[in-house]
Amino acid sequence: MKILIDTNVILDVLCARENFLEASSKVWKYCEINKADGYISALSVPNIVYILRKELTPEKTQQIIERLFLIFKIADLKSDDLKKAAAMKVSDYEDALQIICASRIKADFIVTRNVKDFSGSKVPVVTPSEFVDRI
Repeated sequence: MKILIDTNVILDVLCARENFLEASSKVWKYCEINKADGYISALSVPNIVYILRKELTPEKTQQIIERLFLIFKIADLKSDDLKKAAAMKVSDYEDALQIICASRIKADFIVTRNVKDFSGSKVPVVTPSEFVDRI
């Protein structure tokens, strides 16, 4: 099963966000043990670095990013993705890019806490808890 994991689910684990940590950690674990084929968008990587740099040293941030590369595949962004996302009727351009990326890689699901923000997606959108329940 191929999933595209939204940035917020990655940050739930990295920032130990109490209300979301358990389910998001299970999504990570399923990807780590190859129970799911986990992807993160190339867009997510600089967003994650931006958030982490406020809390961690550059060295620790680099270690975390390297670990992400071991657990998740990176879904590259293409120039056509940027154009398609701009043409979508979605209020958040970053969410539109995630939708386009998930569609291009033929993801079975987008895993995010913000399901309502992905209403224009043709790829089914689930929360981390809903994904865990499906496995």
